[in-house]
Amino acid sequence: MVDRSGRSTRTGTERIRKLAQAALNADVTVEQVDTILDGLSDTLDDLNRSTATLDDTLERFNETINQINDLAPRLIGLVDRMEGIVGRVERLVGMGEAVLGPLAATENAVRGALSAVRRSTGL
Repeated sequence: MVDRSGRSTRTGTERIRKLAQAALNADVTVEQVDTILDGLSDTLDDLNRSTATLDDTLERFNETINQINDLAPRLIGLVDRMEGIVGRVERLVGMGEAVLGPLAATENAVRGALSAVRRSTGL
């Protein structure tokens, strides 16, 4: 048993005051916990809405990626066709240069001859 010889005994009024104070402290603590839980509930509701929005965004992102995947083969085909067109244009330019090369040489020779004739005749 506990030795209570050095302590004074409490009266009934003191005990009631201590119990009332403890009850008030417990009531304040319960109110604080209730307030925290209400705030946590609001936070969880916001998080739930954000998660739903994130799910919708990820679904749209996935659809966009799928559309890009579907578009890629068509783009590759377009690039191949453009490369074919560029190749044909390069061949045409090459043929044009080949045809114009002798004409340019003939023109230069004719101009040189005309210049020599002008110089010799004084025109």
